[in-house]
Amino acid sequence: MASCCRWRPCRRGPGCCSTSADRTMSEPSPTPGVRFPPPLIFLLGLGAGLALEHLLFPWELVSPPVLPVLRGLAAAFALAAAWLLLSALGGFRRKGNDPRPWREDTAFVEDGIYRHTRNPMYLGMALAYVAITLACNSLWPLLTLGPVLFVIRHYVIGREEAYLTQRFGQTYTDYCRRVGRWF
Repeated sequence: MASCCRWRPCRRGPGCCSTSADRTMSEPSPTPGVRFPPPLIFLLGLGAGLALEHLLFPWELVSPPVLPVLRGLAAAFALAAAWLLLSALGGFRRKGNDPRPWREDTAFVEDGIYRHTRNPMYLGMALAYVAITLACNSLWPLLTLGPVLFVIRHYVIGREEAYLTQRFGQTYTDYCRRVGRWF
């Protein structure tokens, strides 16, 4: 049975995948194999939460007198998200890497913000998601964040970690011991 690009037995037969159907588990994958852009995963979750807000019933986080505090908190989350995202993108660009997770990494990034978190881009996206939720004063999008993070962790980060372990070996394994996945 042929192996597909996801490194599991292919159920559809030879030639179903975008890469060689002859790939075996011993051959390195040229990319992490992430098939859906992570920002869109966050946007879909946010959209689902906002749709629930309109389809079911409004579920506010706080009452109107507390809204200025909530909006200030939203601004703080947005600033933290922007800083994380810009720092992460800057680190990738300095090493010549493409931030799109379906592209091959040319270098291992472990300096800058990557000394503190292995996934600053996804952490930044999650903080931006929370900022938007707080600014909208709605609990529904906050409830859909859990499933979004599950998908990001298992279908994006999991693939990336397997790829980086294969691509950079002990260097990446040591890095994982030193630096947490999120914090």
